Amino acid sequence: MRKWLPLVAVCLGTFMLLVDVTIVTVALPDMARSLHTSFADLQWVMDVYALVLAALLLAAGSLGDRSGHRRVYTVGLVIFAGASLACGLATDPSVLIAFRAVQGVGGAAMLATTVALISHLYSGRDRGTAFGVWGAVNGAAAAAGPIMGGLLTQHLDWRWIFFVNLPISVVAIAMTLRYVGESSGEQRGRLDLTGLVTFTAAAALATYALIKGNDYGWGSTRTIGVFAGAAVALIAFVVTELVVRAPLLDLSLFRRGTFTGVMIGALLLSGAAFSYLAYESLWLQSVLGMGPVTAGLCFLPMSVAAFFTAALAGRFLEERVPAGLQIGLGLLLIGSGAAAQAMVDATSDWTVLVLGLATTGVGVGLSTPMLVSAAVNAVGYQRAGMASGAVNTARQLGNALGIAVLGVLFHSGLSNSAHDAGIGDLTDRLASGQSGAVLAQTAPERRAALDHLIHAAFASGLRSAVLAAAVMGAVGGIATLLLVRKPAAAQGAGAHGAGAQAAPPVRVEA
Repeated sequence: MRKWLPLVAVCLGTFMLLVDVTIVTVALPDMARSLHTSFADLQWVMDVYALVLAALLLAAGSLGDRSGHRRVYTVGLVIFAGASLACGLATDPSVLIAFRAVQGVGGAAMLATTVALISHLYSGRDRGTAFGVWGAVNGAAAAAGPIMGGLLTQHLDWRWIFFVNLPISVVAIAMTLRYVGESSGEQRGRLDLTGLVTFTAAAALATYALIKGNDYGWGSTRTIGVFAGAAVALIAFVVTELVVRAPLLDLSLFRRGTFTGVMIGALLLSGAAFSYLAYESLWLQSVLGMGPVTAGLCFLPMSVAAFFTAALAGRFLEERVPAGLQIGLGLLLIGSGAAAQAMVDATSDWTVLVLGLATTGVGVGLSTPMLVSAAVNAVGYQRAGMASGAVNTARQLGNALGIAVLGVLFHSGLSNSAHDAGIGDLTDRLASGQSGAVLAQTAPERRAALDHLIHAAFASGLRSAVLAAAVMGAVGGIATLLLVRKPAAAQGAGAHGAGAQAAPPVRVEA
């Protein structure tokens, strides 16, 4: 059993950093009451972590190749633990948001090095087993996030969703230093700092413009200027990656249709499957009056369906169904599940979500485990690190942008309905989870009527968000079905990108 202790060390960090993507979802209403946050603040609490993860994953992987994967992983654990403590102690929304960003720095260092560590630690059959366990931990983290967040928030306090990381981090650090050997990868020149800065600026500015557009006005000079800045930064990133000697992301990989299709699928999957859950959590708690635990359990149909589908697909479909078909059908199911939740109206309760969440979970379980392996097989084993890093970057970026885009649509749908009902002045308070306080401050004889209007406004906002998620899932599914073909091993090493050679198909769970 001793040989599996290094895997435990790696999986502890992986579980912790992925749980923190979703654990805040059901704690948002309590955060809003405790810190008096705005709707934009709540979006940033969720978004900045995923945004920093996406921005730094490729750079952290490159740093691990140079400085040692264990060293970077351990430093990431230390940063993550310190930031978690600061998040739990925060008394101001801006402080919480800032240290959520620092959490993202630590999370990127961990996530970027886990695949390399497992590849170094194990070989042959043991390596396949290790990646299988690691993939299961990925799925378990997604399932556990809302439930853990609900339990900790309801029985202790929302701050414990961050404090719980401290003992886990201590154990993970101790086990890593004792049981995990050092390893390094190919060092291909200097770290691409220009690419890192321009990519981060493009993603951050686009997200900022989407989140603050409601406050500044979509046609305002400030909003248009921030979007323009994001476009300039994106162009600068592309130019940099084309000319730099050792780019963060070799853009020639996108000449391969399969790689492009997988990246589109990865980008849209997270937004279509997960980005609306925060707004459903606000509805469940602030409108339907559920506690954090009950609200977290409402998402269980998605988690259970994803877990069992991934397990069954890995056993029965891996060798029989092409990766493109499996990913594409999964995304179409994700889109269908989102569309099914659009039946919500002013009289709905939590059961209106069950069928859609379960369908989405089946799609997640079908498509997610194949993303990294399809990308690696498309470009060859020599680019496996870059391919897996690119897919994980796309997934986190999709989550960050999805939260921002769906937040715009949710707020717009809620606002329009509220204005039509004559309660437009309450929009910001409702969107930030203060429905209970609004009703408590209303005269008793008016509460029933106002409660109905609030239900209708929230239902309108949720319909806008989930219908947009449905479109994202459909577009991702169609793009994947059209673009993702047989692996590079079957095609041979074409002239589609320097250094990409044919290799046996690789399966890496993610």
